Amino acid sequence: MKGRQGPLQGIRVLDLSRVLSGPYCTMMLADFGADVIKIERPETGDDTRAWGPPFVNGEAAYFLSVNRNKRSVVVDLKAPEGRDLIRRMARQCDVVVENFRPGTAAKLGIGPDDLLRENPRLVYASISGFGQDGPYRDKPGYDAIAQAMGGIMHVTGEPDRPPVRAGVAIADIGAGMWAAFGILAALWERERSGRGQVVDVSLLEGQIAWLTYVAGNYFATGQVPRRYGSAHPNLVPYQAFETADGHLIVAVGNDSLWRRFCEAAERPDLAADPRYATNAGRVEHREELLPELEALMRRRTTAEWLRRLDRAGVPAGPILSIADLAQDPHVQHRQMIVSLEHPRAGVIRVTGIPVKLSATPGAIYAPPPLLGQHTDQVLEELGLPAEERRRLREAGVIG
Repeated sequence: MKGRQGPLQGIRVLDLSRVLSGPYCTMMLADFGADVIKIERPETGDDTRAWGPPFVNGEAAYFLSVNRNKRSVVVDLKAPEGRDLIRRMARQCDVVVENFRPGTAAKLGIGPDDLLRENPRLVYASISGFGQDGPYRDKPGYDAIAQAMGGIMHVTGEPDRPPVRAGVAIADIGAGMWAAFGILAALWERERSGRGQVVDVSLLEGQIAWLTYVAGNYFATGQVPRRYGSAHPNLVPYQAFETADGHLIVAVGNDSLWRRFCEAAERPDLAADPRYATNAGRVEHREELLPELEALMRRRTTAEWLRRLDRAGVPAGPILSIADLAQDPHVQHRQMIVSLEHPRAGVIRVTGIPVKLSATPGAIYAPPPLLGQHTDQVLEELGLPAEERRRLREAGVIG
């Protein structure tokens, strides 16, 4: 596909996934040059093509957000000839990504054993709710369930309110990121051994891995972590504060920054108070200190606080909406909002590539595909003559 660039050029990915975790994984690979062939069901395609509103000229904004740089091929996996096509395609691919319920791909004859038999160099990545084995293997996997069962939701929200899920699907997106990491590790191992392997990623385990220092605190003390809202269990002050006209987040990560914060706030008495001189003291006396700081922060506007804290070198930032981000000069400079021309939706905007490589950068070069846009192109590359493609299309196997 014209415009493809990056270190993964030459890697071909057969993408059997849908919705978010798998498509996010394959989008990451496509952004860095992999040729991602997205297999979709006839007529409806990926579930998220119908997830709306909002729609842009009939195209779901959800689907558009995670399917750029891919080629769409319609194949009916319920048809034996459709599954034969998948096995043939796997012979010419480096990676397969699927996020079916565990065991579903094997029942279709396109599981890891089947496709690795066709291509022993294949890296086969399975993303599921709870992994390919274990007591919860067959439980349905959904983002909110993984956030809840993985410990993240228990520590998310205000102290005196019920637990809440994060505002984006972090379990799905996180699993996609872990899968991309696992795929790259397996591809590197293949360079040494010549053998492919299975990458098994679950939403649950990705959430548990993200607990990091929250889990570390529990392991060290035996105390079950509680919810702190925007605050931090180990650092004070490190949270959002209400200002005279909005909100601001302040991140005082050490005692030097605390003293600078007090200077900028014109409260040297707080810095001199022995209760608050060290971070350990501020954490211990959190309940006494925070009301003082909350009253203090409400006396000035967000802009005034930012000027003072930036000048003092204290980490602080406004709480931006997506509308704010789209206009932010730094975000624009770093190309984190990118415009694309879509054949049906017109000009669309998508989030950019967060990893910048100096020598072999990735690129956003193609809009999310129309359903089946590349079926003939890809199957012709596979060696299927026009007459065979016509027969399969008439039989409803491809679209």
